[in-house]
Amino acid sequence: MSGQERSDSVCLCPVVDVLGGAVPAQSQPPPLCVFGTGDLARTLGQRLFHTGYRVVYGSRRPHSCGPLPHGAQVLSHAAAAQSASVVFVCVHREHYDFLQSLAPQLEGKVLVDVSNNRRKGLYPESNAVYLQRLVPGAYVVKAFNTLSAWALQNGPSDANRQVFLCGDNAEAKQMVAELSSRLGLGVIDRGSLSASRDLEDFPLQLFPKWRLPLGLAAGLTAFFFVYALTVDVIYSATTVKPEDRVQDRSFRIMVSLANKVFPIVSLIMLSLCYLPGVLASAIQLYRGTKYRRFPDWLDRWMLCRKQIGLLALALAFLHVLYTLIIPQRYFVRDKLTQKAVSLIRKNKTEEFDATEAWKTDSYFSVGILGFGLYVVLGITSLPSVSNALSWREFTFVQSKLGSLTLFFCTLHTYLYGWNKFLLPKSYKWKWTPPPYMLCLVIPSAVLLGKLLLLLPCVQRSLTRIRQGWDRSDVGAERGEDKGMGAGRGEEMSDMGVERVEETSSPLIP
Repeated sequence: MSGQERSDSVCLCPVVDVLGGAVPAQSQPPPLCVFGTGDLARTLGQRLFHTGYRVVYGSRRPHSCGPLPHGAQVLSHAAAAQSASVVFVCVHREHYDFLQSLAPQLEGKVLVDVSNNRRKGLYPESNAVYLQRLVPGAYVVKAFNTLSAWALQNGPSDANRQVFLCGDNAEAKQMVAELSSRLGLGVIDRGSLSASRDLEDFPLQLFPKWRLPLGLAAGLTAFFFVYALTVDVIYSATTVKPEDRVQDRSFRIMVSLANKVFPIVSLIMLSLCYLPGVLASAIQLYRGTKYRRFPDWLDRWMLCRKQIGLLALALAFLHVLYTLIIPQRYFVRDKLTQKAVSLIRKNKTEEFDATEAWKTDSYFSVGILGFGLYVVLGITSLPSVSNALSWREFTFVQSKLGSLTLFFCTLHTYLYGWNKFLLPKSYKWKWTPPPYMLCLVIPSAVLLGKLLLLLPCVQRSLTRIRQGWDRSDVGAERGEDKGMGAGRGEEMSDMGVERVEETSSPLIP
């Protein structure tokens, strides 16, 4: 390093090793330059400084740029660019013009572009490509644009703190990747600089993985709300004679209907988390191989199962809260009071119904167990918890306990219906079943499908397929055996029988 370069990159605080002594100048890491003094620039510089790097800020106003990390040096853009080989450009694209005048100082340097735009398609080319065109002698790497200042300040607390990077120079990308790893961040290489457009559009996405689950939850909620409103409120208002109407039932919309719709949608969405697994197993059994891609709709469905499950858990929480306020409702208190007064006037008492007691206690007990397992599934889906589990533990919770959760929640709904399935008065207009009967179709089908997959013959065939067995390979072997069988007679016949027995299954055509 030349004398001029030494004078331009003096650090205000010496780097100290773990034993408390000053680190020799030869072992100190090279300084890093940060253009800009905004929130992201300050936070990034602070993280770099705490990791052991020397940080030099480049600013238009070196003497009035606001608070910066203690120990960092502030210089002009030209002086800061000369002192480091890696420069983080933490300024907006609208202010890139000054970089063109710094082309001589940035020659051969690595420029890390961390910028984003306000919306997609704002410019004809990406910011990184535009930066490379302004400074053709530098090596531009797009990185760190998917991290916020808050994420950098709090550190990598889960597996989602990843750095996506792209660039045309392999050595420059490797340098930025090593730097990111020292910051405790995961690195994903997205290829050449032409991929920078996708990286810049990534932070502008609004819940990309939640759109399908949210749309599904909204559609199911709207359908069952309208259906429950029709059979519970509109039916009594249009078909029952006025003299037979005890009271206006429209007030049931606020609590009663909501407490019916939320658990129904929750149960259906929970079953939709496990239905694609059953469909995938059936497809593999039908094809006789695991080496063919699933349909795109099934792939997309399986990728958003976590979001579907979390929304189902949220709706289950709402069902629990609505159930807890039932004793406080005016309608319930008034109904209980009128019943008690009526029995007192008639000087009568009702006998204790043991069957009803068993039904009610079983209904609540199974519901509590199902909700408890529901919460366990939700907790283990958190990255901080799932990262602490082995793959076998995570699979056991999400698969085995998940199926048990679906069973308990489905049984909870069956116990709620009890014998109402057989009563004609349960069917309004003689053809519309109660909403909870409709919601049992998909969960029951999923449980039946899982039960069929547990049959020994089906499980054996599915296990072989997932271990790499392919029906087409067996067919090819059989063809070869027929061609060779003329000279080997009885030996090949016995082998053929053995193969047929091994691959026979009622579910494999």
